[in-house]
Amino acid sequence: MKILVMGPGCPKCEQAEKTVRDAVAEAGIAADIEKVKDFQEIAKYGIFSTPAVVIDGEVKVVGKAPSKKEVLGWLK
Repeated sequence: MKILVMGPGCPKCEQAEKTVRDAVAEAGIAADIEKVKDFQEIAKYGIFSTPAVVIDGEVKVVGKAPSKKEVLGWLK
């Protein structure tokens, strides 16, 4: 599973990354989590508001930090 956390490093982006990492650890799954800060790379996914989370190429959330419950639901 490949998870991209997209955002320049603002507090909400940092929170999104922490939440994703916590949820993956809690779920006990193997996932490659990558932080993407480059706006051109982010825009390739059609994302123009951050933070955003992309799992296996599918955009899951844009413009807000997800809750751990939301992320755990996506990981199933």
